[in-house]
Amino acid sequence: MKDSPETLFFDDFTATHLNRDVWNVEVTGKIYNNEQQAYIDSPETVYVSHHEADCNGALVLQAHYRPGFSTPQGAHVDFVSGRVHTRGKITFRYGRVSARLKIPAISGAWPAFWALGTQGAWPVCGEIDVMEAVGEPDWVSAAVHGPNYSGEAGLVNKKYFQPPDSIAEWHVYTAECMPEMLLFYVDDELIYRITRPMVSFFGPWVFDHEKFLILNLALGGTYPFKTNGVHQPYYGLPSATVQEIQNHSVRFVVDWVKITTL
Repeated sequence: MKDSPETLFFDDFTATHLNRDVWNVEVTGKIYNNEQQAYIDSPETVYVSHHEADCNGALVLQAHYRPGFSTPQGAHVDFVSGRVHTRGKITFRYGRVSARLKIPAISGAWPAFWALGTQGAWPVCGEIDVMEAVGEPDWVSAAVHGPNYSGEAGLVNKKYFQPPDSIAEWHVYTAECMPEMLLFYVDDELIYRITRPMVSFFGPWVFDHEKFLILNLALGGTYPFKTNGVHQPYYGLPSATVQEIQNHSVRFVVDWVKITTL
């Protein structure tokens, strides 16, 4: 009989503040993908809330309008947002990685739940995107990136929701990481299977190393632009979304995050 899965990591954000023993709050360095935000370490953009429906506590990553904001590297953007990760604190090699998430169904908002390998620079380190969305209410995507299968050549699939369901409701997003395959689920429904031979057709399999978790809320950039085609007022970010950000309505909410053995 198979043993019950062992919990390797669990955070349900019921504490008063974010647990900095396991989470790092990122401050923007170089801006990638023509994204329109900077990440800052602020209670405005990264905070724990005990006022969310259907959960006992939640991590909230929230976007704000800050025209003319300057990053430490001298880049100028008009938006700030939040990004957290577990690098150097919580890592895993194989297992089942899950999170219960509520995603903004607002065009150009680009939340993600993902993992990066700890060895080498991107894409050699390997990237596993458990969930990405760009504000389309009816789909999320799952993907992997590595050497010779990164960026536009990444292996990707979408899960489409049937109305009245949408990304704006609570859903559990999962990746099962194994030596020979990666399985992706939404609410325990298998939506994508990536095998070692599928990857090896393009380049080396790079998912056997330790990995850390990332949660972030990007704004605009290449992936949203490929979907909405918006150039103005910001790349991949339409004016209606800018108004929603100004109204403090663009939030990525995380009920819990868990890593277990398989």
